[in-house]
Amino acid sequence: MSTIAHEPGIDVVIDLVDAVAVLGSFPALAGATLSVCRGEIVLLRGPNGAGKTTLLRLCAGLIPLERGHGQVLGVDLKNDRELVRHRVGVIGHNNGLYADLTVTENVRFWGRTVGATRAEVDAALRRMGLDGRLADLQVSRLSAGQKRRTALAGLVARRAELWLLDEPHAGLDAAGRDELDQVLKMAAAAGATVMVASHELERAAQLATRQVEVVAGQVREIGAP
Repeated sequence: MSTIAHEPGIDVVIDLVDAVAVLGSFPALAGATLSVCRGEIVLLRGPNGAGKTTLLRLCAGLIPLERGHGQVLGVDLKNDRELVRHRVGVIGHNNGLYADLTVTENVRFWGRTVGATRAEVDAALRRMGLDGRLADLQVSRLSAGQKRRTALAGLVARRAELWLLDEPHAGLDAAGRDELDQVLKMAAAAGATVMVASHELERAAQLATRQVEVVAGQVREIGAP
C-alpha cells in the first residue's frame, strides 16, 4: 500500500483506495492504494504481470473500477470514467497511430482534440525531431523509433493533464531518449502529472520524483530515487 501523505492544498490528480480491476476473471489490481499530486513524475516498478499496465489503463479510464475508491483529475472512475479520457495522454506498447496518415496528420489529429493550433502542432513536431522530410512520411514507412517519436509528439500537442506511459523509451535511440526525458520534465514543470512504467530503472529513476512498486496487483511506496 502507498502510504505517502500530501500537504493540504496540493492538487491530488490520482486518488485510489483499495482499487480492484478485473481482467477476465483475474483481479489484475487487488486492492491498490495510490495518491499522486500535480507535477509529480512517478516511476512504476515491478515484474511483468504485476499490474503496472492495468494501473495505467485504470487511471486512463480505459477499464472499469470493480471495487474500491478511484478518482482521477477529480472524476469518479466508477461512474464517469469516460470523462477522464480526453484529459489524459496514454502511450503503451501500441503507439495508437494511424498507419495510412502522415506524421503531421497524426499529430494534428491528436492536437485537434484540444484545439491545438498549427503552430503548436509544428512546435510538437520540432520538439520530437520530426520536422522536415519526416513530417510528410506515412506512419507505415517509419522505423519503430520514429513511430514512438510521432506518438510522443501527439501527446505534446494534446497538452494532456496526466501522462500515462508504458515503457516510453522503447524503440528510441539515445538522442530520442534524452529528448523524451526533457519533454517529461518540462511537462511536469508546467503542471502536468506523469506516471511511467519502465524496466529501464537507472534512467527512469533519474527522471522520477517518486517511485512506487507494483507487486501482485498492489502498490507499495518505496520512496524518492
